[in-house]
Amino acid sequence: MSQNPANRLPKITVTEPDFESLSRIANASLDAFPDVAEELLRELDRARVVAERSAKPDVVRMNSVVSYRLDDGSERRVVLVYPAAADISQSRVSIMTPIGTALIGLKEGQSITWTNRTGKRQQLTVLAVQPPAADLS
Repeated sequence: MSQNPANRLPKITVTEPDFESLSRIANASLDAFPDVAEELLRELDRARVVAERSAKPDVVRMNSVVSYRLDDGSERRVVLVYPAAADISQSRVSIMTPIGTALIGLKEGQSITWTNRTGKRQQLTVLAVQPPAADLS
C-alpha cells in the first residue's frame, strides 16, 4: 500500500550532541510524559545524525530561533529549548511539547503534520531558522 504524500514525514537532521541529550531526556521522561517522550524518540530514530560541525544553519536544533506558519495561516517565532529553560511568555518552547518535537530537525521550507495537545492534527511549515546564538559568532 502506498503512503499518501501529504502524510509522508519530512527528512530531518539532528546533531550528535542534540541526539545524545534528547535521547536521555526522552528516555528519562517515558513514565511522566509517555506520549511526548515516545514521539520524540520516534523522531530521533528516523533522524539523520550529523557531527556538530556539519550542521547546516537552516536546520532546527536546540536553541535555534524558528519562525513557522501553521495551517490556519498564523505565524510564530520561538526558541526551541530544553524543558528547564521553557517559558512560553518569552516564546521559549520546550522540546518536550508536541510542537517542540515536531520542529526538531526540520529545515527552512519543510512542513510536517503533528498532533497538538488537544489531539487536533495540524500542519506547520518552517519559514526561517536562526542557528543557536553560540553558532552566530
